[in-house]
Amino acid sequence: MSGHQRVRDDEGSAARLLALSDGVFAIAMTLLALDITLPAGLDPAGFENALGDVMPNVWAYALSFLVIAAFWRGHHQIFRYTQKVDAMVIRLGLLGLALIALMPFPTTLLAEYGDEPESVAVYSGAVAAMGATQLALAVALWKRPWLGSVALPDPVARNDVADLASTVLVFAVAVPLAFVSPTGAKLWWAVLIPVKWVTGERARRLRSAAQQPDAT
Repeated sequence: MSGHQRVRDDEGSAARLLALSDGVFAIAMTLLALDITLPAGLDPAGFENALGDVMPNVWAYALSFLVIAAFWRGHHQIFRYTQKVDAMVIRLGLLGLALIALMPFPTTLLAEYGDEPESVAVYSGAVAAMGATQLALAVALWKRPWLGSVALPDPVARNDVADLASTVLVFAVAVPLAFVSPTGAKLWWAVLIPVKWVTGERARRLRSAAQQPDAT
């Protein structure tokens, strides 16, 4: 009986969900590189042409690797105070992992048809959907302090929400923008660079303040 109870407790642990998540993130990152290949037996001219042809795949791989890595880091950060998970958290976590596992497809579209509005729109929509799911997961954990060892400080949680909301907003705006200008939509993604720097610096300050004992 005690063995069965241990199984049920483990199934509700955050550690088990994080272990599954790490595996899915790692596999998705690995699959991104499968399209980066060159035919064998090329002469020098053919090699140069093939190398030029594969560079969009390399660029798309690098972009998606950074995107997935950022979501992986954020995923661990929102679970940093969490010890247990409930049905809602599990459902949102699995939905997020399903979207992560799908990322090689929009990455291939972007690499092979990067000038097509539909490809840029699909890629932008995929990232926006991942961001929205992780945002919902962050809010769910914030509003369930009983799942953690300590409650997530409200300023830290609000900064996490703002950080994820900025990702959703930028990539969601890029979806209709892609049908006006695919290149413009891809350039629009760069808006996140200064935004992420600001939210990252704020997060470091807030976590440092939260870890300091109250001066009384």
